[in-house]
Amino acid sequence: MMRFVRPLLASVALYSLLSPSAHAELDVARLKQTIETAFESEYPKLDALYKDIHAHPEIAFQEEKTAAKLAGEMRAIGFEVTEHVGKTGLVAIYRNGDGPTIMVRTELDALPMEEKTGLPYASRDKQIWQGRETFVAHSCGHDIHMASWVGTAKTLVGIKDQWHGTLMFIAQPAEEEVAGARAMIADGLFTRFPKPDAGFALHDGSGAYGSVTYRVGVGSSNVDGLFIRFVGRGGHGAIPQATIDPVMMASRFVVDVQSVISREKDPTEFGLVTIGAIHAGTAGNVIPDEARVIGTIRSFKPQVRARMLAGIERTAKAVAAMADAPAPEIHLDEGTKAVVNDAAVVGQAERVLKAAFGDKLNVSPANTTSEDYSEYVNAGVPSMFFNIGVYEPDRVAAARNGSGPPLPGNHSPQFAPVPKPTIQTGVTAMTLAVLSAFDQRARGQ
Repeated sequence: MMRFVRPLLASVALYSLLSPSAHAELDVARLKQTIETAFESEYPKLDALYKDIHAHPEIAFQEEKTAAKLAGEMRAIGFEVTEHVGKTGLVAIYRNGDGPTIMVRTELDALPMEEKTGLPYASRDKQIWQGRETFVAHSCGHDIHMASWVGTAKTLVGIKDQWHGTLMFIAQPAEEEVAGARAMIADGLFTRFPKPDAGFALHDGSGAYGSVTYRVGVGSSNVDGLFIRFVGRGGHGAIPQATIDPVMMASRFVVDVQSVISREKDPTEFGLVTIGAIHAGTAGNVIPDEARVIGTIRSFKPQVRARMLAGIERTAKAVAAMADAPAPEIHLDEGTKAVVNDAAVVGQAERVLKAAFGDKLNVSPANTTSEDYSEYVNAGVPSMFFNIGVYEPDRVAAARNGSGPPLPGNHSPQFAPVPKPTIQTGVTAMTLAVLSAFDQRARGQ
C-alpha cells in the first residue's frame, strides 16, 4: 500500500473542504495537491499496469486475465473482491464506517480490431470473435479507465480519515457490446452487494489532457442493433439474369436507408444509422445466396427512435421487393438507453471540480455515442458520467484551428492517449467527485 502525504488536511474537516464557502477554492486546491503528490509516488506502478493491460487486451466476456489483474490490485489495497459477477466482472468493496455507498465503474473489454499506433507497448494479441480470429486493441481507451480506477481506489484509501462510508468499485465486462452492465445487474449486483447512493464513471476522448467535460441530463444516446439478412439466389457472376443478387440488395439498402435520416426524421432532432459491416460471398465471380448487413441506430428521443426503426424496416423490405426476392430477415434489437446525469450529484461535484480545474472544466453537448452505464442509472443509482481528454493541448488546439492534422478519436486504430497526464486527470477528477458525493450524502442534501 502506498504512503500518502496527509499534513495538509489534518486539521480541516471534509465538510469545510468541500462546501461552497468562500474558502472552498483554496481548500480544494490543497486537496488536489495532496492527491497529485500521492499520484507522483504511485505512478510508476500505474504506468506498468496501464501498459500491460494495453498490450494484452481482451474482448467482451473474455476478460479473464484483465479481471484477475484488477482483482489482485484491489485486494492489495485492502478491498474485499468478488470475481465472476456477470461472467467476468468484479466487485470490490471497502468499508470505512457508517455513511453512504458510492460506486465507481470501469470497463474491462477491448475492441476486435488491429492497433496501428506503433507504440512500443502496442497490442499484437488476437482472440476468437464471432467464430473468427481477430486482432484485439484498447482503441476505446478502457485501459486508461482501468488505471484511473485503480489509482482512485488507492488515493481514497490513502485519505480514508477524510470520509466515512463504503466504496463500491465495479469492473464491468462487455461495455462495447452494451451487455456487461445488464449481466452484472442480473447476477445480483444490487442485491448481493450494497445499493449505491451515488455512482460515477468517466470516459476518455480526443480532447486535451488536463481537461474535464460534463453535463446535466442526457449525456449519451440510445442505441439499437441492426441486423438484416437479404436472401437471394446464387449463381455465376457472368450469368446474373439467372440469379437474385443479395449483394446488390445490401448495397442499395446501405444507401437508401440514409433517406430515413435525411427525409423522414426531423432535421432538428438527433438520429443516425451506421452500417459497420457487410458480409457476403467468397469469390469475385460468384453471386452468393445471401448478404448480411450489421449496424447501429442512435437517437436521443423515444419518438425519433420509433420513426427511425419503422423507416429502416420498411426500406429493407422495399429493397427486397424491388429485386423480386424473399422478404429479408430483420432484427432491430434494443441495446441500451441514454445515460441521464443526476442534477444533485453533478451539482455538488461541479463545485469541487471547478475549484480544482478552473477553466479546464466545461459543460459539453450530449454525446452521440452510447454507453451501458445507463443500466445502473435506470436501476436507481443517481450518477455523474464525465469525460477527460488524452492529447497534448497544443496538438488539440492545432487540430481545431486547422493548422494541424485531425486527431484520432476513440475506435480509431491510431488512438493513442498520452498516459501519465491523462491518468492523473482521471484519478484527480474521480477522487474529488467521489469525495463530493460522500459530503453531499453525509449532510443529507
